[in-house]
Amino acid sequence: MPAPGSARRTRRGRWRRPTRLAEVTLRTSPLDAEHRALDAKMVPFGGWEMPLSYPDGTLAEHRACREAAVVFDVSHLGTVRVEGPEAFDRLQATLTNDLTKVAPGRAQYTHLLDEADGSVADDIIVWWVGEQTFDVMPNASNTDRVVAALGGADVTHTRAVLAVQGPQARAKLATLGPEAAEVGRFRVAEATVAGVSCVVAGTGYTGEDGVELAVPVDRAAVVWEALLGIGIAPAGLGARDTLRLEAGLPLYGNELGPGVTPLQAGLGWVVAWDKPSGFRGRDALLAERERGVARRLRGLTTEGRRPPRAGQRVLVDGEPVGEVTSGNFSPTLGHGIALAFLPPDVADGAVVAIEGRGEPLPATVVKPPFVTR
Repeated sequence: MPAPGSARRTRRGRWRRPTRLAEVTLRTSPLDAEHRALDAKMVPFGGWEMPLSYPDGTLAEHRACREAAVVFDVSHLGTVRVEGPEAFDRLQATLTNDLTKVAPGRAQYTHLLDEADGSVADDIIVWWVGEQTFDVMPNASNTDRVVAALGGADVTHTRAVLAVQGPQARAKLATLGPEAAEVGRFRVAEATVAGVSCVVAGTGYTGEDGVELAVPVDRAAVVWEALLGIGIAPAGLGARDTLRLEAGLPLYGNELGPGVTPLQAGLGWVVAWDKPSGFRGRDALLAERERGVARRLRGLTTEGRRPPRAGQRVLVDGEPVGEVTSGNFSPTLGHGIALAFLPPDVADGAVVAIEGRGEPLPATVVKPPFVTR
């Protein structure tokens, strides 16, 4: 079940409000007024009310990101500041990846695991901002969990985060902040954008090039308006979801979460098994590695515009063997795509069926990503 205050998707792929919205206090972005002035469609997501789309619609926003440049408000993501002489050791002993592979001024993707079963309690980007300063970026609904595991301070309320993404993102951004546009992939630096000092990271969630800007909350509207003023289009959660699906990127709550380990999700590369410090959940994950995973995350492609949907069963020879975790129509490819957990012996190229309304939908097993730059 989605967390209270999270947007839900129906089988038809429409977002709807929680059934007990009156009991949920939703947080709003520092840019809430700007979104409403643009007539954005607002929806609950991860305890926040955020823009799903703007009047041009999700398909147009998706294509703008693939062809030019867009900006997403992702201020609903958390920021946990962990700093001091013990900060490095604390992160290194808790999270799966190995911080010794990077250095100050770099970013790293990593996981926080459940101690009992090795499943993914959250997937995280760590921005190594200064020698003893780390900004840990959890998913929207998991900030308290990450603070409990790592300590540190929740500083989400002090900043907005803007993701500028697309093949023209850097060229356009350079007109407002040349140094910001030069921050490389998985690099982190301080830079000025539209006269505002920001922390800039070469990260994103679309499969396209770009950066994310952490902007002081009282200056967020200035940077937002400046980005729109140079022709970067606003885009909402709907396009962010179809873009990340085309890129084969997992979504917490769908492809990651309780009961799903990094090995099942095909993310074993994020696990540093031999760190002297170990990491939380290592014993449980090691046991799974030794016995072998019972399922693996795979890609599925379908013909035509009828999209697969999360929750639909995947059939082999008429028997259910797995379930779609994310599915949609791919605006770039012009047909349906999906992610699903399937038995390990189902090979790439195998033809399966997706159960839904009417006749089962034929699908071919493929290795993600579906779209690459």
